[in-house]
Amino acid sequence: MFSIKDIAKEANVSATTVSNVINKNYSRVSQKTIEKVQEIIEANKYIPNMSARSLVNNKSRIIGVINHLVPSYEGSFLHDPFHVASISGIEEKLSKYGYFMMVRSINNENEFVSLLHNWNLDGLIFVGLFHDVFFDMLMTLGVPVILIDSYIDDDRILSVGLEDRRGGYLATKHLIDKGHKNILFVSPKIKTGGVLEERLKGYKMALKEAGIHFDKKNIYENGMSTNESIELGHELSNRRDYTGIFATADILAVGMMVGLSDRGIRVPDDVSIVGFDDIDISRLTRPQLTTIHQDAEEKGKIAAEMIINHINGRQIDQKKVVLPVSLIERKSVKSIL
Repeated sequence: MFSIKDIAKEANVSATTVSNVINKNYSRVSQKTIEKVQEIIEANKYIPNMSARSLVNNKSRIIGVINHLVPSYEGSFLHDPFHVASISGIEEKLSKYGYFMMVRSINNENEFVSLLHNWNLDGLIFVGLFHDVFFDMLMTLGVPVILIDSYIDDDRILSVGLEDRRGGYLATKHLIDKGHKNILFVSPKIKTGGVLEERLKGYKMALKEAGIHFDKKNIYENGMSTNESIELGHELSNRRDYTGIFATADILAVGMMVGLSDRGIRVPDDVSIVGFDDIDISRLTRPQLTTIHQDAEEKGKIAAEMIINHINGRQIDQKKVVLPVSLIERKSVKSIL
């Protein structure tokens, strides 16, 4: 069986150099040597034994992508197209550097400890983590960690986030600028210190700026499943005192559009809606959905690049990355000025 030693002998380099090329550690290897080793590997159809490599250097080259915000409905958080886009970016970048990805949702600390005991993960990318007992435990494990969409203020961690408050402000202000004054805020369960609270703060900020009274009865916390969002649309069809809705996720907005339509409420003729995320489905609805754009795939790529640099001891110039948002105006908002 063709081995690393055989490749090294044929390339006239050390086994360590071959290992560096296989593991994509190119910093100490010339481009000429990289190309030569890769040609030999390809010609001999050599496939690295990942298990053996893990035992030798105690590196699995597996990155865990962990969701601790367990959905309110049964199933994986991958039901959300936004998370699919983000994970697609993570996978693309990890694959480029020769890493593998494990995606898991976890319910509690014991489940997480069991995961770490059973898998030798080189690093962790956490989605939607809060500053609680679980976070405190995580910080004692010594595993490289990157947080996505988390507002934990801790100098020890690296994070990739979004202008969530500005997004909530832009969505609400757009409705206000079109003449809407009684605007509903629809979101999954809002937790203190999370992205949804930030979007709610943006909503309140726009109302205050326009001199519009904030009314708690206009806040709806709802499940993210298709059935739940459609049923909310049915429920909201019974209210006739509002003209606009800001939904903190496109899939919520689309579900409500279906539910409202089921009850004869037309978007945007009767009710205007703005979503958040700008996922593909926002362009497939009729009317197309006005929404807040964020680059979910780019967010995943940046997080993956940061965790790889962290694992390999490379300098990270920016510990906290905040990506911009923008309003994408389509056809789901009507001017009533």
